[in-house]
Amino acid sequence: MSILAEVWRRQPVLAALGLVYLALMVPALVGIGLDPRTVDGVGTWVKPAKFLASLAVFCLTMAWFFGYVAESVRKGGLARATVGLIIAASVFEMAYIAWQAHLAQASHFNISDTFHAVMYTLMGVGAVTLVSTTLPLAWLIARHPMPDLEPAFRDAVLLGLILTFGLGGGLGGYMSAQLTHNVGAPGTGPGLPLFGWSMTSGDMRPPHFLGIHAQQILPVAAAVLRMRGRWGRMLVWVGALTYAALTLVVFAQALRGEPLLQG
Repeated sequence: MSILAEVWRRQPVLAALGLVYLALMVPALVGIGLDPRTVDGVGTWVKPAKFLASLAVFCLTMAWFFGYVAESVRKGGLARATVGLIIAASVFEMAYIAWQAHLAQASHFNISDTFHAVMYTLMGVGAVTLVSTTLPLAWLIARHPMPDLEPAFRDAVLLGLILTFGLGGGLGGYMSAQLTHNVGAPGTGPGLPLFGWSMTSGDMRPPHFLGIHAQQILPVAAAVLRMRGRWGRMLVWVGALTYAALTLVVFAQALRGEPLLQG
């Protein structure tokens, strides 16, 4: 069975939504090449493309993880509510980001008038709602795991989901409250290739990125390293604590006004 077929079997709604976001990256990438307009010095369609990629990864990851929930509760009330929140929050976020890009106006940190201030607040609510969906899924996996789920790998999945909420959501909330992702002098010059992170000043996006993607990095590491048994579980916990500490170190570096990588 292919990976696509398997993720569809595990949670077809989230799998479909993730694939839709991937498909929508095509017109966004075309827009980057054809539309010369910029927002804060960056092509107006760059942000939608990045968020489409991020939301696609999030939805497909969550769909895959639903496969670790016992089939008897996979379609229960809590599972359905979790899927519904992911759909509502992600579609709202993406629709507003795309609309603002269409207008060549900023979506994030834009409180230029009452409308944009309200929408930015609603975006914050949507982001918190989206990242919070990792917690009920973690609870379902912890309480109703598939019988053949390896305990060490299960711990990696659970810790990844929890750290995504705590670090990804927490650091994202702090960044949003500052109304900028830069610390110190505004980022100037070219950013880090692909990511666009500042290479001249502090940037809170790298620690936020590490936090958000804990849900992928920890389970993948546990699977690649074939962690098993009691020692495997211990290594998973040590790895998760180390990962959290590294994320906070990168955050502290940003707060000091230092770039992740010097340009």
